[in-house]
Amino acid sequence: MQTFQEFLQQTFWQNTVADYLSVVATWVVGLLVVLIFKNVIATRLKNWASQTNTNWDNLIIQIFDRTIIPLLYVGVLYLSVQGLTLYPVLNQGITILCIALATFFVMGFITLAIAQILRYQLRRRSEEARERTVQSLLPAIRVVVWSIGVIFLLDNIGLNISAIVAGLGVGGVAIALASRGVLEDLFSYLSIIFDRPFEIGDFIIIGDYAGTIERVGIKSTRLRSLSGEELVFSNQDLTSSRVRNYKRMDQRRICFQIGVTYETRSEQLQEMPTLIQSIIEKQEGAIFDRAHFASYGDFSLNYEIVYYVTSNDYRQYMDIQQAINFELKEELEKRGIEFAYPTQVLYLNRPEDT
Repeated sequence: MQTFQEFLQQTFWQNTVADYLSVVATWVVGLLVVLIFKNVIATRLKNWASQTNTNWDNLIIQIFDRTIIPLLYVGVLYLSVQGLTLYPVLNQGITILCIALATFFVMGFITLAIAQILRYQLRRRSEEARERTVQSLLPAIRVVVWSIGVIFLLDNIGLNISAIVAGLGVGGVAIALASRGVLEDLFSYLSIIFDRPFEIGDFIIIGDYAGTIERVGIKSTRLRSLSGEELVFSNQDLTSSRVRNYKRMDQRRICFQIGVTYETRSEQLQEMPTLIQSIIEKQEGAIFDRAHFASYGDFSLNYEIVYYVTSNDYRQYMDIQQAINFELKEELEKRGIEFAYPTQVLYLNRPEDT
C-alpha cells in the first residue's frame, strides 16, 4: 500500500499532486487575504465617506470595489497557477485571460475617473444638467478609452499592432473627411459644455433669432422662440456666432427720449430733468442715471433719459417703464406741458393792396 508521501509525488499532466495542492492552498489563502483586506478597508472607507460632503470619496469607494478588489482576485489566480508546469497553449491562454481581465478593470477605472472629473468641471451646474451632460459624453469617452485598451491588450498578447494602427489611421482620416460637419458640431458641443457661453434656461439672441435654451445636444441646440416655435441651431453655428445672453445680465441699461413742444416756457424746460429724476427714483428696482435737454428737433425739444433696472427680467423692465410713462404724462399735464408730435406751421403773408 502506497504511503501519503508517495501519493503526493504522483504525476498527472506534468505536475505532482503536491503541486496541485500547493496551487489550491495558494489560491484559498489568497482569496482569504483579499476578503479580509476588502472587509477592513471597505469599512474604513465607508466610515470616512459618511463624514464628508464631497463626491470624491464615493469615487474612491467605487474604484476600490470595481477595480482594486477584482484586480487582486485576478492577481491571486495568476500567481496560483505559476506553480504548475502547463502546456504552452494553456499557459498562454491563462496569461491572455488575466491580461484581458486586468485591462477590462483598468479601463473601467479610467472611465469612472474621467466621468468624475467631468462632474467636477461642471460642478456649477444643477445636478440634473450635470448628469445629463456626463451621460451624453460617456459613450464617446468609452469608445476612446476602450479603443486604447484593446490596442494595449493586442500588443501585450504578442500581436503586431503596427498594421492595425496604420489601418485605423487611414480609416479614421476617411471617416473624418466624410463626417466633417458632425465632428465640427461635436467639438463645438464640447466647447459649449466646458466654456459655458449659455446654459439651459438662458434667453439668448443670435442674429435675427431669439429664444430660451431648451436642450443642448451633441449635434444641435434647440431654442423656444418668443412666438412659440422651436428653433434648431447646429452647435458649430452657435460657437461661430455672436451670442447675446440676457440671462447673464446683472442689470439692464435703459435709454429713451421724450419731446415737448416749442411753446414750452424756458423755466419749465429747466425743471424737466429734476422732475424726471424724481419720477424714476420712485420706482422700485430702478436706478436713475441722467436726464438732459439733448437737442432741438424739427418739431420738438428733445430730452434723453438714462436709468438702470436691477434685474434681467424683461417683464419687470416693462412694468417700470410703463409706470414711468404714466407718471410723466400725469405730471406734464399738471404743468401744462404738451408732448410734441409731428406738426407743421405755415406762415401766410397777404400782399398789400395796391
